[in-house]
This record gives sequence, structure tokens and C-alpha cells, in this order.
Amino acid sequence: MSEPRELLLDQAMEYVAKHGMSDLSLRDLAAAVGSSHRMLIYHFESRAGLVAAIVARIERQSQDVLAQLAEECESPTELIERQWAGLIDPALAPFERLFFEVLSHALHGRPGTEGFLDAMTAPWLEVGSEIADGLRGRMTRDELLLGIAVVRGLLIEVLASGNATAPTAALHRFLEMWERSSSA
Repeated sequence: MSEPRELLLDQAMEYVAKHGMSDLSLRDLAAAVGSSHRMLIYHFESRAGLVAAIVARIERQSQDVLAQLAEECESPTELIERQWAGLIDPALAPFERLFFEVLSHALHGRPGTEGFLDAMTAPWLEVGSEIADGLRGRMTRDELLLGIAVVRGLLIEVLASGNATAPTAALHRFLEMWERSSSA
């Protein structure tokens, strides 16, 4: 990737972290980061492409954080609880909203989102499998996929309601059921 592209991505992410992106146009964002909308189009193809690039970077960073957390945890349950505590941090909400936005764009085949659907879950399954091997032994792909789906679904509830209390309780209930079924 080119250095100018990465610099623009850094600037866009910083702006989005502070102000969100909701209905912001490329022209408005370009002006806010001291660039032009043509440069954003050149590097990202479209607004959806820029959003996809932001989400891809956040996803990679989140996977790295998960791997680091795994080194400090003694069980998958502890790891998921610590990951969840990070995910419900309001500072991440603008980026989490972007994840679901780009998912919608990718489902509609918008330019700049090519490959997003393929990369949406596979890297998490890979990281999860490696981590699980270190924590308690092998987990099936289905178990990992279920965990990813539950966390994403509960995260939607947090974003929609603005309250993490009920989704956090639901996650703890899921983890209790999961622990029972895995020890049976």
C-alpha cells in the first residue's frame, strides 16, 4: 500500500474516532482531513471503499488485541469477557457502526467493498482457532463461528440501545451454557 493512502487512512480514522461518519460525504471528510475528495476516490474508489478500508484496519488491530489478551488469560471464557469489555467501550462505537455499515454496503455489492464478505469472518476463525489451541485445546469451526455470531449480535444490541447491561448479561448467560456444553 502506498504511503499517501495510509496517511489518508490514518487521518480519516482519527476524524471518524472523534466525530463519527454517519452521513458525512467524501467532500466533507476530505476537507476535514485537509485533502480533496478526488484523492479519497483515487485511493479508496468510493465512500464505501474508504469505510471498508477503515473497518479492515480496525479488524486487524482488534485481532492483534485479542491475541495479546489471550496471552494474559487462562480460559476462553475469561478471554471473551475481556474482549467484550473492550468492545463495549464507547470510544469504539463509531468504528463498530462502520463495520455494520460496510457489511450492508458489501451485501449490496457497492464499489470498494469487494472482498469484505470473504474477509469478514475467516480471519477471526483463524485467530480464534490458534488462540483456542493455546487455551484449552481444539475448538470446532462451528463453535468459533457461534461465538463470533453471538458477540456481533450482542454488539448490535449495544449500538442500537446505547446500553450494554442487558447484552453483557446475555453474553454471560451464553458463556455459562457454552461452558456446560463443552464440559459435558
